[in-house]
Amino acid sequence: MTEIEAFDPVPGRAEELAPGIRRILAPNPSPMTFRGTNSYLLGRGQLALVDPGPDDQAHLGALMAALGGRPLSMILVSHAHRDHSGLAPALAAATGAPVLAFGGPFSGRSETMKRLAAVGALGGGEGVDATFRPDRCLADGERLDLDGCPLEALHTPGHMGNHLAFAWRGALFTGDLVMGWASSLVSPPDGDLAAFYRSCARLRARGETVLHPGHGAPVADPAARIDALVAHRRTREAQILDALAAGPAAITALTARIYHDTDPALHPAAARNILAHLVEMTERNLVLAEPALAPDARFSLRHA
Repeated sequence: MTEIEAFDPVPGRAEELAPGIRRILAPNPSPMTFRGTNSYLLGRGQLALVDPGPDDQAHLGALMAALGGRPLSMILVSHAHRDHSGLAPALAAATGAPVLAFGGPFSGRSETMKRLAAVGALGGGEGVDATFRPDRCLADGERLDLDGCPLEALHTPGHMGNHLAFAWRGALFTGDLVMGWASSLVSPPDGDLAAFYRSCARLRARGETVLHPGHGAPVADPAARIDALVAHRRTREAQILDALAAGPAAITALTARIYHDTDPALHPAAARNILAHLVEMTERNLVLAEPALAPDARFSLRHA
């Protein structure tokens, strides 16, 4: 049985993964969320909640049951996608705990993504919680005390500009940046492949022993998984370059060729991933977009 097949938790049930770490699965399974969103309750005396999940009353009830009447000191949000942040206002109202995150839904973008977003060139915006506003913004590297141990916030853009990972007691809560069951969706201008590579390198260098992702099972070999994800992206880049060697092409044609063995229902997300590659490759002067960088552009190799 594979790790993916073995991951079959019951939505709403608090499962202890390690001392002081409990996972509560939200009831929102889909091709993009796997079994659903993982919410993590950390601590024993002092409690923190990582990723409240979607705005779902049953999940709110499950989180409140897991708290068992104990006070919640903080609500940590990895990023402002509705399946992670949607329940934050209701949970904050029910517990009085402040919501902490890197910033609003459009914070943390690179200058390139800010520029492209300003002219509306790239579309995107899938699943963004446009109304999300934290009570407090966390700086990169900021440390919070939880049960006498530091909990560190790490700005890890790539899947989304305002994405944070959280390090606590040798574990790393990676949101949607690194998962075991699938690669992360990188959809510009919220997603940024150049930032994704940098964030992966940063997390790999830290040396945590386990990753707890926003969807799916814990990752027991972080370095190997991160290496595999980066290698997967580099393989995609090579496939795009190979396809463009035959002549200019639009993203729809590239998607059909490269993802020929993927369920067509997932092709729109796959096309967004290819766009992310093309944006990054355009910035590196490997690819030319005509008439301008956009999802409907024709792309060709830029010859020296």
